[in-house]
Amino acid sequence: MHFVGVDLAWGERRPTGLAVLDAEGHLRAVAAVRTDAEIVAALASYVEEDCLVAIDAPIVVANATGNRPAEAALNKDFARFDAGAHPSNTGKPEFRDQPRAARVAALLGLDINPRSRRPRRAIEVYPHPATVALFRLGRTLKYKNKPGRDLEQLRADLLVLLGLLEGLAAAEPPLHVGGVPAWLSLRSATETATRKSELRVVEDQVDAVVCAYVALFAERRPEDTTTYGDLETGYIVTPTLPADLVPAPRPARDAAASTDIGAAVRRYAELEPGLRRVTDGFVQLVTSILDEAGINYLTVTGRTKSVSSFAAKAARTVAGRPLYADPLREITDQVGVRVITYVHSDVQAVVDLLDDQVVVHDDRDLGQETANEGRFGYSSRHLVVGLAPGGHDPEDVLQGHQASIQIRTVLQHAWAEFEHDIRYKGTVPAEHVLELDRRFTLAAGLLELADREFSTIRDLLREGPTEADDVDEDDELEGEDPRISPRELAAFLAGQYADAGWSRTDHYAWISALVLELGITSLAALGEALRSVDDDTLRERMGYRYPPGAVRRLDDALLWVYGERYVQLRGNAHRAAALRARWARMRGED
Repeated sequence: MHFVGVDLAWGERRPTGLAVLDAEGHLRAVAAVRTDAEIVAALASYVEEDCLVAIDAPIVVANATGNRPAEAALNKDFARFDAGAHPSNTGKPEFRDQPRAARVAALLGLDINPRSRRPRRAIEVYPHPATVALFRLGRTLKYKNKPGRDLEQLRADLLVLLGLLEGLAAAEPPLHVGGVPAWLSLRSATETATRKSELRVVEDQVDAVVCAYVALFAERRPEDTTTYGDLETGYIVTPTLPADLVPAPRPARDAAASTDIGAAVRRYAELEPGLRRVTDGFVQLVTSILDEAGINYLTVTGRTKSVSSFAAKAARTVAGRPLYADPLREITDQVGVRVITYVHSDVQAVVDLLDDQVVVHDDRDLGQETANEGRFGYSSRHLVVGLAPGGHDPEDVLQGHQASIQIRTVLQHAWAEFEHDIRYKGTVPAEHVLELDRRFTLAAGLLELADREFSTIRDLLREGPTEADDVDEDDELEGEDPRISPRELAAFLAGQYADAGWSRTDHYAWISALVLELGITSLAALGEALRSVDDDTLRERMGYRYPPGAVRRLDDALLWVYGERYVQLRGNAHRAAALRARWARMRGED
């Protein structure tokens, strides 16, 4: 099934925007045309079978003067958000005979009854109220050319709309436009436009994408869709206005009193592409810190807050007043990083490690806060971190930025994700809410117990005797590979460094290759090489402020034994400078 958006111009001299989405919400086509014939030709292949075409123009106009009943009803809800509809009546020349939207629908052979369930249909929609409802806007974005609006204001608000639509990739239903060449062309044209007329061509096509998404939304979420009016007098279909959404105050003429949420969102939309690079940088930084320390973790991932998510958060109110006086400064999770560990004790290890390597501006243990209230529930450690001024290259993309870092175990993560999906994305009947709360609480308690048991199991394994000779023959490397197998090496290191934490599986394979570069092909030879290491002195000089993993302990021991030869191994080329700094510390030179 295809979902088609048509931003229909009043006449054939002005451009009409067209957009097509597939059943999964992927943008398949976007274009600007002028004549009815061009519209039919461009859409013919998409409307041959099941389709829903959303047209931004009146389809049914029966009243001689004033507003249609649908417009009056919609204006009652949306006019205070600057999203009211202009009056349509047969007194206007464009509606005196058959409205153009009705003519186009007829040419495409579409049923225009909003209540119809026929496979090929058309409905009337209106982008302004749709964007207010979808993105929880306090007022409409001002990207339409009106007196008093200059090119830069139109460009800024159109860029905000582009960002909001890109953010719908995580919505239900999703809209996928990011990476589509035609969409990238629209963004580029917006950023480089030198005349309002150039923005107008983009605006028509972007509005068509909004229309197409409204069609998809109406099909997938009819319970959250409102149809104002009826087939006889005219109608408008739009996502339902959220009951708790209030209009943003109009900017004060005498200046500074009220928070300009729109300006903050516009500025964030401009910053968001750069923040994606910052997010990648923080993910790389955190990953390198954990890898260098030998911390065992499952994943390190990142995300940049979407423009739509930022807009929704910036618009939050308490007792009718904005929650954020300065959203760009006070919303601290614009860059987000998530670290998932295996066991609970590693959460604190990650916190201690980050505290040693970066500046921690805020640290909240939400699991402890929940426990202090005598409850079981959401558990996660939340840090806000940044770089120390002057401590890094001033041209580092991370300078001046902060990241919100969530650290939790895989079990805590599973609970949080499932609970979020059920409570915030699902539909829970009112009669089941209390039972649901009880069961989520029970699950949280059981998972907390499981986390503790996993930590105990790991501690017991650390304490127990582990001999490399106990490795099953089936675990040994097959063929001619001369390396010590990662599993053999893991078993050996568990005995060699009984107090060390487990390292990541891939790290055992990585250091096994370094051991081979040194010409060591057996555990016996490795054990002999490590005999000269003064573990107490090494630990004292390294001054570990975190519990180093087994691979990190071996890494330091090999550096202690082989020095510059170890630094110059091919597998260490990417970190030679860091190893030399570490070697100097081992020798007591720093």
